Amino acid sequence: RQNGSDSRFTIILDRRSDTWSSLKISLQKISVSFPGNLHLVLVLRPSSFLQRTFTDIGFRFSQEDFMLKLPVVMLSSVSDLLTYIDDKQLTPELGGTLQYCHSEWIIVRNAIENFALTVKEMAQMLQSFGTELAEMELPDDIPSIEEILALRAERYHMLKNDITAVTKEGKILLTSLEVPGIEDVVSSRLERRPQINGDWQTVNKLLTQVHDMEIAFDGFWEKHQLKMEQYLQLWKFEQDFQELVSEVELLLNQQAELADATGNLGQVKQKIKKLENLDENSQDLLAKARFVILHGHRLASNHHYALDLICQRCNELRYLSDILVNEIKAKRIQLGRIFKMHKLLQQAHECCDEGECLLANQEIEKFQSKEDAQKALQDIENFLEMALPFINYDPDTLQYEFDVILSPELKVQMQTVQLKLENIRSIFENQQAGFRNLTDKRAKPIQFVVPASDDLIGSRVPFFSPKHVGVGYSFFQACKLFSKGKKSWRQNQSNLKIEVVHDCRDQRNSSHSSSLDNDNSLDILQNHVLNELIQTERVYVRELFTVLLGYRAEMDNPEMLDLMPPLLRNKKDILFGNMAEIYAFHNDIFLGSLENCMDAPERVGPCFLERKDDFQMYAKYCQNKPRSEAIWKKYSECAFFQECQRKLKHRLGLDSYLLKPVQRITKYQLLLKELLKYSNGCQGFEQLKEALDTVLDLLKSVNDSMHQIAINGYIGNLNELGKMVMQGAFSVWTGHKKGATKMKDFARFKPMQRHLFLYEKAIVFCKRRVESGEGSDRYPSYSFKHCLKMDEVGITEYVKGDNRKFEIWYADKEEVYIVQAPNVDVKMTWLKEIRSILLKQQELMTGNFRHAFFRTRSTVTAH
Repeated sequence: RQNGSDSRFTIILDRRSDTWSSLKISLQKISVSFPGNLHLVLVLRPSSFLQRTFTDIGFRFSQEDFMLKLPVVMLSSVSDLLTYIDDKQLTPELGGTLQYCHSEWIIVRNAIENFALTVKEMAQMLQSFGTELAEMELPDDIPSIEEILALRAERYHMLKNDITAVTKEGKILLTSLEVPGIEDVVSSRLERRPQINGDWQTVNKLLTQVHDMEIAFDGFWEKHQLKMEQYLQLWKFEQDFQELVSEVELLLNQQAELADATGNLGQVKQKIKKLENLDENSQDLLAKARFVILHGHRLASNHHYALDLICQRCNELRYLSDILVNEIKAKRIQLGRIFKMHKLLQQAHECCDEGECLLANQEIEKFQSKEDAQKALQDIENFLEMALPFINYDPDTLQYEFDVILSPELKVQMQTVQLKLENIRSIFENQQAGFRNLTDKRAKPIQFVVPASDDLIGSRVPFFSPKHVGVGYSFFQACKLFSKGKKSWRQNQSNLKIEVVHDCRDQRNSSHSSSLDNDNSLDILQNHVLNELIQTERVYVRELFTVLLGYRAEMDNPEMLDLMPPLLRNKKDILFGNMAEIYAFHNDIFLGSLENCMDAPERVGPCFLERKDDFQMYAKYCQNKPRSEAIWKKYSECAFFQECQRKLKHRLGLDSYLLKPVQRITKYQLLLKELLKYSNGCQGFEQLKEALDTVLDLLKSVNDSMHQIAINGYIGNLNELGKMVMQGAFSVWTGHKKGATKMKDFARFKPMQRHLFLYEKAIVFCKRRVESGEGSDRYPSYSFKHCLKMDEVGITEYVKGDNRKFEIWYADKEEVYIVQAPNVDVKMTWLKEIRSILLKQQELMTGNFRHAFFRTRSTVTAH
């Protein structure tokens, strides 16, 4: 019987052929050992008169004991059972109609219990397999991953076979339990039938459980297999990506080595040939990149779990491909211009050769007649017409004409050629005067002396004399004129019947070689860079003054107020920042100090070092630059700025001049590097090197401050974290417990992109915010995410699988951050700085402990 969820049992004891003592023992055992909830114990008492009498007497004296423990009812006959139990639940020997065989029941019960145990073991096997899949740590190489996939697939098919066998066993058992005479077809859903007995229902329930387990297992395996296949695809995609990145970086490094403008014409040709080979190699590489990007798009379209990472990698490949194409294209243009520049320089040398040859061949005694003198005079005029553009050309403008930054060596070569041409021109002008006198009157010939090449170079005529200003020739035009006139000039030369003096050319070549060796000395190069530093400083100060006077001061001009939008009128300090302070420093102090170094290059280093604190004003200017650009972007089209630009006759807008301080502070380190290059072993070398380090530190400080002010969401003052040591972008994986990362933590395949700021007292994790609009790349924005105090930070320098990775762990590895640097050099630099900070902290703690110990000891001693 059932009452709610409790089952109650009724026990029938057939003791018609037994004795009272046997009955009593049975009742005692039932009272002590029966595990269930008893409803009744029905006893068919012994049928013999003597035993029935003993039973009645014994039960009467023991009734209280039994009734306290068991609800016992003594029955005299089988018919009395029908009062308590329906005849359908009784076997024929007890007066019922139930067909029952105990041995068969035992067999069925064993079969059912064995099947239930098999189902339970099957469930445990499936659960164990699922746990094993979730907890197993995945390898870091593709062959091992493929091997694991094959083994797991084999295990899956074995378990599927086991489930099929168990289902077949259950269906056979279910069929054997069907009630005879009842047409009961077992459906696919194993529906219950009201006519089926309890055992059938039990087996049917177990089969339903097996069916549900199989469906859940298939669903789990399908998801797991999909994720594992995607994991393998991601590994192959990442491997292809890393190989491509390495190859692209190799090509970029190779093409960067071709940027030097020095060398001769043959070396430049060799560089162009190398670039063409690099271009051919890049085409194959770009085709591979396009294939990998297409593969990434296919993975993304199939809803890969690492969609963000794949899209990021595709974007990186596109970016690197564009960089490679643009760099090779720009290098081809640059090398073409360098080649043209060397070609033109060669033509200038030829012009020198022609001039010196002409001087050597024009001996005055050969031209005694008026006709010969007129031919010589015409020849000189033709040469001067060709040579004049070369003579009047300013080498400093070459970098603007050809978009090539000239090396000091090339500038010296051009200046040397220009100087020789100038001296040749001076001699020819003297000869012109002599020949004109000769053609005007037959006078005694004037004796001309052809100077040696040393005299030509030694007599230095100023390069930028007033008579050379405004000629209007570019170097390219000069060479065109020279190439055009050289053929006809040589043809005229061949018609002149003069004697060629061969010794003069030999003497000229030897003198020219020694002269160039002298002019290419380190002193000339050093003075050239120093002159460029001072000249560009003067231009810089003049430009700042122009901007402050022509724009900033005009914002206070009442006559210009109508041209200004009302909201712009009070934005002067934001638009120009502290440019006035920068101008005052350079105009009143720094420019004069640099000019004092004109004849003493060794003073340049101290000049920068003595004023290194003043240069911190550039940090303030750069920090204000984003706000300044926002105002300019908003009001750049207003009539006020256009009118100011018109008055100043500037080709460029105000924004180009507002960028000058940023460009100037960057230019200092380039010029100091060049100056240091030609000052090795000279007086003041160490101070110059220290000045360069100071400027580089300033640039780093300015750059770091620009990033720090872009951090949003940090509660507190970032300056309290100490000096910013480094900052940079990294890929970060995170965990919050000890132990290895398991396969179930699939987030580790999808790193977070974080910008890390290393301070003296903390490491700050930020996320770079993606913002659209002009200037978003130059001025980033960051959202604060996390901060780790350095006094609880530790590092693990090597992480399995990638030599760019390292671990930053916090609070005894309760929080672990796997950090991947862009390259190994960046990783090693960060590890060096973090180790340095941790070492300083340890030394500080050790010093504090010793100080406290000795102070305590001295106090105790005093007492």
